[in-house]
Amino acid sequence: MLVIAYSGIFSPENNNYPVTCVHEKLTGEPCLSCGLSHSFSLIVRGKIDEAYRWNQYGMRVFLFFISQLILRVVYSIYYIWNINSRKQLIIIDCVGSGIIFLIAFWPFIESIISGALH
Repeated sequence: MLVIAYSGIFSPENNNYPVTCVHEKLTGEPCLSCGLSHSFSLIVRGKIDEAYRWNQYGMRVFLFFISQLILRVVYSIYYIWNINSRKQLIIIDCVGSGIIFLIAFWPFIESIISGALH
């Protein structure tokens, strides 16, 4: 919810984001995550095409956070009402969330791995 609130509060028009890219400040070069705040803010405002121009991976990362918000609510309700299935639910939640994380953040993980190998 904080990611959505942050994206709604800070405006891409005003460029008033409090979180800046340390990599870009140190090297002068943008990194793979540069523009994510702008992209998220534009997604929240329904400007999907413009969001892709700011960061091509913004939508997949934003969808990760939305999916996690939905899953937290659904799993919490299910957890409360199904006492006998809690262990299985935790396992399913961990595996499912891990898979969703890997799908959403794979370009970033791949970039880190390739950077470490060079």
